[in-house]
Amino acid sequence: MYQVVRKLVFTDSHCWDADSKRSYQDLFEKLDTNKDGKVDVAELRAGLTAMGISYRQGAAQKIVSSGDKDKDGGLDFKEFSRYLKEHEKKLRLTFKSLDKNNDGRIDSMEIQQSLAELGVDISKEDAQKILQSIDVDGTMTVDWNEWREHFLFNPATNIQEIIRYWKHSSVLDIGDSLAIPDEFTEEEKTTDFWWKQLIAGATAGAVSRTGTAPLDRMKVFMQVHASKSNKISLVGGFKQMVMEGGVTSLWRGNGVNVLKIAPETAVKFMAYEQYKKYLSSEGEEVRTHQRFIAGSLAGATAQTTIYPMEVMKTRLTLRKTGQYSGMLDCAKKILQKEGVKAFYKGYVPNILGIIPYAGIDLAVYESLKNAWLSRYAKDTANPGILVLLGCGTISSTCGQLASYPLALVRTRMQAQASVEGSEQLSMSRLVKKIIAKEGFFGLYRGILPNFMKVIPAVSISYVVYEYTKTGLGISK
Repeated sequence: MYQVVRKLVFTDSHCWDADSKRSYQDLFEKLDTNKDGKVDVAELRAGLTAMGISYRQGAAQKIVSSGDKDKDGGLDFKEFSRYLKEHEKKLRLTFKSLDKNNDGRIDSMEIQQSLAELGVDISKEDAQKILQSIDVDGTMTVDWNEWREHFLFNPATNIQEIIRYWKHSSVLDIGDSLAIPDEFTEEEKTTDFWWKQLIAGATAGAVSRTGTAPLDRMKVFMQVHASKSNKISLVGGFKQMVMEGGVTSLWRGNGVNVLKIAPETAVKFMAYEQYKKYLSSEGEEVRTHQRFIAGSLAGATAQTTIYPMEVMKTRLTLRKTGQYSGMLDCAKKILQKEGVKAFYKGYVPNILGIIPYAGIDLAVYESLKNAWLSRYAKDTANPGILVLLGCGTISSTCGQLASYPLALVRTRMQAQASVEGSEQLSMSRLVKKIIAKEGFFGLYRGILPNFMKVIPAVSISYVVYEYTKTGLGISK
């Protein structure tokens, strides 16, 4: 499969010695096509392709970025060999952690067991497909040379990173706070990886929500004000908002929407870990259904904690020019006029919305993932970023579609006191009123701008997430 690399790089030695140094020198000279003493991204990419070496999208850039200590845009031989030496050490540790019976080979059962320990349940067939993508000699086991050969030019260094591309991550921030939280291994929790990962996710969410804030405000505007007798189009709605408060009014409510990301993420993560402990026996693997229950309960706990900010976000999003001077003024006026209870209006439909969203989101993602694996995972178990983003986008959209009526009811209840002539209705009465006056599809007012923001939100959050991870030093 990678015969050129096997001849140039892989020796029987497992440590850094004169032979491996000579092999690295030969490989470096082969990649350094312009003979300037450096290998840049273009040369690395072209050289690996020419030698028939498979590598993940973006791998060449990450390898150069990780090894380029003097930041001159390329790797000299010292940087090149140091990167490969350090990378091999990490790969060796990973190989040993997977080789449960210490026989020097990894089989499909060991892959299945290792993934289960990390909370990823796969079938025996899927484990065999992953194995086949690494197995060069067709023995249905992988030795150290095969493992090293497959991952030498793959920036993923440990099993967590290798299987992370099939973990359904909440990094794809679409502006709704209903997703199952990220999960970290015990090893990740004892290092600074977990909090850097959370910071990267929060940063991505903040930029993503800011970028799609106009569409989010339009969604809320249509949820509250649109009806059969008051039809609001996208163009008409935007014109109305700009005429009333200028272009900057399109970002009303975005400040509190961004501000609530950090506390919500922190509470959700901590609660998730505690609920998993309560739901599973000590030393037992956490099952999929237990993970779903723990995630839903964690989401409910986080929402309960930050829910007053959700109410303020809706009020600030719908406010007229001069109504509130800021977040504190908004909170003060709500408290004075409506009391503490006002900060929890719409709480019940919001909590109820977590279950259909999270359940359908996970179910659709798993179905799409398994469909891809069964149909296309012949030579590799790596789906590629487009497949992952596609699965995540479709599953999140399906989850939103199921929970949207509850989200609309929640928003209307949050906004009731701020809309002139609006009745203060309970959830059930409000649902009955909407269906009676506007029909079932009245529960889907504002769904168009909501769907319109999904793809840009996912794209922005992913790009920012990757750049932030690199900046924090957790992107290998």
